[in-house]
Amino acid sequence: QVQLVESGGGLVQAGGSLRVSCAASGLTLRRYTMGWFRQAPGKEREFVAVINWSGGSTSYADSVKGRFTISRDNIKNMVYLQMNSLRPEDTAAYYCAGDTTLWRMGTDSQSYDVWGQGTQVTVSS
Repeated sequence: QVQLVESGGGLVQAGGSLRVSCAASGLTLRRYTMGWFRQAPGKEREFVAVINWSGGSTSYADSVKGRFTISRDNIKNMVYLQMNSLRPEDTAAYYCAGDTTLWRMGTDSQSYDVWGQGTQVTVSS
């Protein structure tokens, strides 16, 4: 059974850091481009970051560029999102997602085939 499970969310003060993780099972992670998305209450799901199959190429939303870092470990079947200098506007449920089209670095949620259940990140001011 293909499954993505996020963890590591929580409550953090503005300016703080948090790392969320995504554990993949039932799939070969190196066959997926992996992305992180987030969704705040009352808002649409938005792109955060994407990493290609090898980890050699990444792309970020302008709102997180320079503060967030996406990484992956294909041996451990894990994907990570390191979040620094957090702001209250980063508060959202964070989702990891997998895309089997390896040449694509998708920023549209419709590009992704597999989704996790999400982990909540709350940043207090």
